[in-house]
Amino acid sequence: MTKLVLAIDDDKYVHRVIEESLAGFCQLIHAKNGEEGLRQAYKYSPDIILLDVEMPGKTGYEVCRELKNNEQTKDTPVMFLSGKSELPERVKGYNAGAADYIVKPFNTEELMARIRVLYQYRQHSIKLKNDVERAQNTAEIAMIDSGDMGRIMRYVGQTYHAHDVQSLSAHFFEFFRPLNLDVVVAFWYQDVGVVCTDDGGVCPLEQELLEKHRYSNRFVDFSSRTIVNYPKVSILIKNMPLDDVVLYGRYKDLFPHILEVTNAKIQDMEVNEKALAQAHAVGNAFNELSSQLFVSSEAREEAVAKLTTQLSELRALIQHDPAFAANQALALQVEQLEQTQLQLTVLNDDLAFIKHQLNHIIESRSELIDSLSKIATPEHTQDVTSQTDIELF
Repeated sequence: MTKLVLAIDDDKYVHRVIEESLAGFCQLIHAKNGEEGLRQAYKYSPDIILLDVEMPGKTGYEVCRELKNNEQTKDTPVMFLSGKSELPERVKGYNAGAADYIVKPFNTEELMARIRVLYQYRQHSIKLKNDVERAQNTAEIAMIDSGDMGRIMRYVGQTYHAHDVQSLSAHFFEFFRPLNLDVVVAFWYQDVGVVCTDDGGVCPLEQELLEKHRYSNRFVDFSSRTIVNYPKVSILIKNMPLDDVVLYGRYKDLFPHILEVTNAKIQDMEVNEKALAQAHAVGNAFNELSSQLFVSSEAREEAVAKLTTQLSELRALIQHDPAFAANQALALQVEQLEQTQLQLTVLNDDLAFIKHQLNHIIESRSELIDSLSKIATPEHTQDVTSQTDIELF
């Protein structure tokens, strides 16, 4: 299916660059100002809109806000084209409703890559929209029967059975659905940001904002958005009720409980993963050491056996040859070799005991790895009590 892209810009040169960059990649509609762009958007319902910031008449921000306030175009991804690259400008674009922001001049590969991401984001959002609405309706019914504390308790129980980011995020979004909040979450797992949304689509600006504000204050409010930061998890609330003081206060009291639990769970997952990796490393080292001891002990046993045979032959030669029997120096050397033989025999016995202990350690290590693996990926999990089964107090 051909992508339909609307380009709104007052610069003819930019239109030509876009035309050349996207030739054969998508179908283009051109508009030279904001008013014409709005008419084209309402008429053709494009998949993606490229929007200049500075234009005569309506600015790009004004056009974007009108698009987002219109039922027909509110879900159409908008990507701003601007010569300004500072973060405040990007935030301003995001507040106006944009999904991405590209700085002029741009190259063909960058523009195509960003359009491809936005198109996939758009198609995925459309596909999951009905499922999300049904899930929200179900969660709203559950909300009637459960208060905040009951749902927090349920979430704590669910996290006990979550052992990867994917399952943890599923429980995380289940908690937020009844609140009618549009949430983007970033799990800072092993210092790598894993960004998720309930419908599976994350626009580039949302990910950039979470990364830029990761080390900012605990609560960061801008427009109707709020970012809440913890060391291992950050969330972006896209429709925070800043104008409702009571509801906003309730949410600010509620979110730390959920994020503290999530933060602790991420840390626990990291510790388990590190412990499992260390157990594997220690086990591998012991296996290698055991193999080397096995090879070297065989060589020593062969050497001791050979020495024993040679000593026996030497004793027989001395006993049957009077010339050798009278040689006291030779007799002393034989006695010293016999002592060396005895020491080597004792050493072999000690090494045999060490090998036995190493095998015992290796077996214990295997049991430890099995236990850690079961903790990380359990075969069976118990169902957590549903929200309607929670008795509130």
